[in-house]
Amino acid sequence: MMSRKKALLLLLLALSTLSLLIHQSTHLNWSPKPSSPGCPTAPSPRPKHTSVAFLKTHKTAGTTVQNILFRFAEQHDVTVALPHHACDHQFCYPRNFSARFVHPHTLPPRIIASHLRFQRQELRRLMPNDTLYVTILREPVAMFESLFTYYNQYCSAFKRVPNGSMEAFLANPLAFYRPQEKFSMYAHNTLLYDLGGDNDHSPADPAYLPGFIRQVEEVFSLVMIAEYFDESLVLLRHLLSWDLEDMLYVKLNMRGPRSKGNVSSEVLAARIRTWNGLDAQLYDHFNATFWRKVAQAGRECVAAEVRALRRACDQLLRRCFGGRPQLRPATQIKNKELRPWQPSSKVDIVGYDLPPAVPGSGAPPEERCLKLAMPEVDYDAFLQRLLLHPRMEAGSPGRVPQHQDWVSAWILDPALRSRSGRHLPDPPQWMDHLQYRTSWPHPVSPTQSPEPAAFLASTGAGGAGPLEGFWGDSEELGAGLETSLRKDRSLDDQDDFYD
Repeated sequence: MMSRKKALLLLLLALSTLSLLIHQSTHLNWSPKPSSPGCPTAPSPRPKHTSVAFLKTHKTAGTTVQNILFRFAEQHDVTVALPHHACDHQFCYPRNFSARFVHPHTLPPRIIASHLRFQRQELRRLMPNDTLYVTILREPVAMFESLFTYYNQYCSAFKRVPNGSMEAFLANPLAFYRPQEKFSMYAHNTLLYDLGGDNDHSPADPAYLPGFIRQVEEVFSLVMIAEYFDESLVLLRHLLSWDLEDMLYVKLNMRGPRSKGNVSSEVLAARIRTWNGLDAQLYDHFNATFWRKVAQAGRECVAAEVRALRRACDQLLRRCFGGRPQLRPATQIKNKELRPWQPSSKVDIVGYDLPPAVPGSGAPPEERCLKLAMPEVDYDAFLQRLLLHPRMEAGSPGRVPQHQDWVSAWILDPALRSRSGRHLPDPPQWMDHLQYRTSWPHPVSPTQSPEPAAFLASTGAGGAGPLEGFWGDSEELGAGLETSLRKDRSLDDQDDFYD
């Protein structure tokens, strides 16, 4: 009798253990399931490639790709190039990229993923020789609608249109467009501009665009397509030899329903493609190239991996949000780190909030879930704090940390700002200091740089006026310092995924 009871108890214990393992596997197992004959199911024998330059284009789901790269870098202890504080959280876009725009504490990097205007020589000077270059494009009609809506209060070409009408703009673009104005690149062939091309070049020149496309193909190993985002991630995973788990994501920086325009007219769509003719041809070429790469990888195999990726994403979302997450306006998001920046009162950027912790547990949100849903600006700020914290020395309140560069100290230390006034030194003095601090690849030790307070005092920063000339012809970085002083975050891409 005892032996029968014992056997029954052992059976119940085994069944409970099996049930627990099955339950855990639904949360933790993100490996692709074999579903198509001939498709590889085992991880690549090659080591993961960790040197990646991602050209983050505007309004193309680039923030979601950036988030994937940031999380990978954190998990695998890979150095990410971050913009210098003078450039805010982008590399002084829309200027041509320069290695001087990179924060000295992130040199030499292996991943770069923040906004920049492509400049081949400077990136090759910055990044390792084995770097793989990747970018993403979006269909020009949907992209232009997104640009027009998002930048309507910032791009002068859009602002001067009566009633903010996209139809009125497209009826006669040259009546509103001024190529020399700031933010003008958002109104005309933005993809070409981000890639370093001449967005105002005449489309009648038959040689320009084919030559430009050849240059892009020489550099970029993969040009992803936003409308086929999951397929793009599968190709990216193959290129980098990453695991499926490294590619999981949640859609970031989407516009709310009231902020989306409608391009239902074929006439309006045709006008958009005509006005952005260089972008349209660029997209058409690389869309065709993309599907050739899919065919080379095997259409059925890519489709199987897309299904596996979506299942894995769903599992992670259930774990983080208890189900499919609900998009919320920023005002309804309780966690301040997850509130997306709002470009204007006319545009709603929605985000996510993590469910509250179990009452009485006191447990903070799981870090992986927090980073998954973290907006670009907040993630960049987190990484900045992460790299600066080890360099700080403990001291009395208001004391400037000796191991922190003086611009960082000025931004982070209210006492220093109150002593120096609201404005930083004039550009030439700032540039001398920047060149002294960032003589990469052998940056000067932070301990060798002058104390921030002493430097500011020596330059007479207290009486300096606002910095001018950010949009002028000068290539001096210091002229762009005004962007890091604004109380509101400077305008950049807040992608609205597929809409």
